[in-house]
Amino acid sequence: MAKALSKSQIAAAIAEKNSITKKQATEILDQIAELAYKNAKNTFTLPGLGKLVLVNRKARMGRNPATGETIKIAAKRVVKFRVAKAAKDAILGAK
Repeated sequence: MAKALSKSQIAAAIAEKNSITKKQATEILDQIAELAYKNAKNTFTLPGLGKLVLVNRKARMGRNPATGETIKIAAKRVVKFRVAKAAKDAILGAK
């Protein structure tokens, strides 16, 4: 399996494609990430890729896999990424 692209590799590809410097491309990536962090609670959408959403999970009963003991798992807020249909179709192929 191929390795995932690093931030610098992504920045280099963006810089080459758009005729900008690597530093500018890295700044753009940083700004997108910062925007996503600030707006995740209101749902942050990256068009064509998907959206970050904040989800409230209810408390539930779980099981410790080592001992089999039943434990209570507290309610919590989690961040989820929902992949856009366009991204699924591009990666997996349209049905």
